[in-house]
Parts: sequence; C-alpha cells; structure tokens
Amino acid sequence: MSTHPSEMARTYGSWGTPSRARSAWISLQTIVYKETHRYLRIWIQTLVPPAITMTLYFVIFGALIGERVGPMEGYSYMEYIAPGIIMLAVITNSYNNVVSSFFGAKFQRHIEEMLVSPTPNLVILLGYVAGGVGRGLCTGAIVTAVALMFTSLPIHNWWITISVVVLTAVLFSIGGFINAIYAKKFDDIAIVPTFILTPLTYLGGVFYSISLLPEFWQGASMANPILYMVNAFRYGILGSSDVHIVFSYAMMLLFIIALGGFALYLLHRGTGLRS
Repeated sequence: MSTHPSEMARTYGSWGTPSRARSAWISLQTIVYKETHRYLRIWIQTLVPPAITMTLYFVIFGALIGERVGPMEGYSYMEYIAPGIIMLAVITNSYNNVVSSFFGAKFQRHIEEMLVSPTPNLVILLGYVAGGVGRGLCTGAIVTAVALMFTSLPIHNWWITISVVVLTAVLFSIGGFINAIYAKKFDDIAIVPTFILTPLTYLGGVFYSISLLPEFWQGASMANPILYMVNAFRYGILGSSDVHIVFSYAMMLLFIIALGGFALYLLHRGTGLRS
C-alpha cells in the first residue's frame, strides 16, 4: 500500500528539503504563538491564582509553622521550602497548560486540521511543550518574586538553577500532553494531577528533607521522580541537596527522553486522536 508524502513526513519527521523545513518552522512558530497568547490573554486565570496560592504556602508553612519547626539543613525553614514551592508552581502550571490546551483542541476537533496537514508530529509536540514551558517559567518567576518578599534566595549556581527549572517544565509539559491524548472527557484531565501528581509533589521533599525519614522511607522516596527535581533546584539556589546533582540530571533527562518518545509514538499511532 502506498504512503502519501505528507503522511511520510508526519511519521518520520523528515525535513529533507528547505521548503519543508521552512514550512515546519512556520508551523512551530504558529503553535507556540497560539499557546503563548492563550495563557497570556487570560493571565488573571492562569498566572494570578498560582501566585495567591503560593503566597498562602509561604504564610502558613513558612511564617507560622516554620517558626516552630526551626532550621533545616542549616537554613531557616522559610529558605529551605522556598525552592520546593517555586518548583511546585512550575510543575503544576506547565502540566495543566498543556493538558487543558491539547484536550481542548481534541474536544473542539480542530486538532484534526493539524493531523491532516504535513506538520510533523515532532513539531506538534514541541509547539505544545513550548507553551507549557512558557507558562511554567512565567509562574515560577512570579512565585520567586513572592518568595523574595518573605526570605532571601542566595543563588548558589545560576546555570543549575535555570537548567533544572527548564528541564522540569519540559518534562511535565510532555506529561500533560500524554494525559491529554488519553483523556476522553474533561474529568479525565483531572485524574493524574489529583491522584498522582499532587501526592508525588507533596512527598517529593518540598516541605522537608528526606534525611528526617526512617531508612525504609528514604529508600522509597528515591522512586519519586519529583524528589530529584526539587532537590536539584534547591541545590542550585542553596547549595544543599538530599540527592547527588549528577544523578538528578540523569533522572530528568531519562524521563524526558522516555516520555517524549512515547508521546511521539502515540501521535504516530493516532491514539485517542482518530475516531
């Protein structure tokens, strides 16, 4: 059975000619612009609520409870939890941006326009991930500004700090994309954040050091991928981490490659997209 050239381009992502590469670049720019404009246009719903929520975290956990907890790993409790709270905002917003946007495209059926076009699957994935990363970074910057109202954040290593937050936003944007592919109704896009993402986040060392846990639970915590991201980001800011920084990077890159490849596989198969 013959295969149409546009289908071959979609399947293999071949940008063999300058015109095809230019077309793919324009497609990528268009998707990124649409996704960026989407969350900036409704910034009161997308950027302000996380800032308010995280402010409450700082007030309740940092200012009120923190006075009774005392120093942790040589830092005040407010300083210690600030990187984790920033990462919490980045994780949830990068994930939610992609899962809601891509599922909305499925629900309104305009995703079919991209599927029948010669736009490579890789471009579709990169465009939506870029939108999620953009919202995650914007929210992270806002929450960082809020954190500076409560405590100081001496940056231990700028490169590590920035690279970790970008890799984390990329990872959870891909996760949101996969969730949106499988979702069949609006309730489905809330299952993963509610029953998987939230528990893993709160058990990922955001509010405590795993050194406080019994040995068994320390080992169990090592199976939580969010632990590596939170600790790597904390190391970039404070220079303190429960996990070796190289191992944290390895885990983040491994998950990005695995989930990114899986997302491309699902797009190629048309899982959840073709009825």
